[in-house]
Amino acid sequence: MKTDVKNSAEKRTRKDFISDQAVRWCPGCGDFMILANMQKAFAQMNHKKEHFLSVSGIGCSSRITYYLDTYGIHSIHGRAIAVATGAKLARPELNVWVFTGDGDCMAIGGNHFIHACRRNVDLNIIVFNNRIYGMTKGQSSPTTPTGLKTKTAPEGSYETPFNIGEVAIGAGATFFARVPDNNHALMEDVMMQAYHHKGTSVIEVLQNCVIFTDGIHEQITGKETKDNNQLILEHGKPMIFGKEKDKGLRVNGFRLEAGKINTGQDNVLVHNASEHDSLIHLALAKMQLPNHPVAMGVIRKAEYENYEKSVHNAIEREKNRTPFKSTSDLFRSGNTWEI
Repeated sequence: MKTDVKNSAEKRTRKDFISDQAVRWCPGCGDFMILANMQKAFAQMNHKKEHFLSVSGIGCSSRITYYLDTYGIHSIHGRAIAVATGAKLARPELNVWVFTGDGDCMAIGGNHFIHACRRNVDLNIIVFNNRIYGMTKGQSSPTTPTGLKTKTAPEGSYETPFNIGEVAIGAGATFFARVPDNNHALMEDVMMQAYHHKGTSVIEVLQNCVIFTDGIHEQITGKETKDNNQLILEHGKPMIFGKEKDKGLRVNGFRLEAGKINTGQDNVLVHNASEHDSLIHLALAKMQLPNHPVAMGVIRKAEYENYEKSVHNAIEREKNRTPFKSTSDLFRSGNTWEI
């Protein structure tokens, strides 16, 4: 990492977080957008540069640790969150970001993912979701749509895919957001909201792989379709979408219903990202085409005590009540003898 001459109070730019490594992604890959917006967001964060830590697993997404000028750990397949949890527990002052793909995170790393969400570790997890294993040349991943032909499912995938938001919120995540890779302003805003959140922050990026799943998110993110197929959420504002802003989200019984706004907005739901009850957040995360728009932005942002604070508070309580001041005192207590 380059020597940092600035402290956390001084202004940085994106250039301060660009490493000297050549970026080796396919031209047109959505990963470039994530990298650029992450560098811009890093420049706004009020942390000393030596306290930034980027952790990744294996896959195209996980190369990002080489391209960010921070301290970084390129860990092993599926274990980035476990490594990051250890670093955060040992050094709570660190600003820790985990970069992982839908295969790396939802398959071999799935167990670590759900327990980070359950524990509410103060980590920021960005999941690059291109719905395929890209680096290993196009095998089905846990988010691959049913029926999509892949190297491991040449007749079409026959498995039911994970919805990352459903998994995260179901496991107890206190922050979940979803963004397309082509909305720079929204992505940067969501990254900054994740940074300020104390607890596990999960950001799913709908990322395009130009080689194996080119256009996989086009119906959601395409220029001609995005206005009608995306619901951009803002805390405290009605859930309205559509090119003419003439559609809204309502509750019909126990279900969310999307439809035309006839008169006024009285029956249109207002987004409350900070609500502790995750029922509506989970329903928003699960919405899919064609019956509903896909929810974008911060879906859930609820405040709970984070894991490392709980752990260190427990350690301090034990220190204060124990008669032993060191492990040596403990070993020499009770019945001891010399040989």
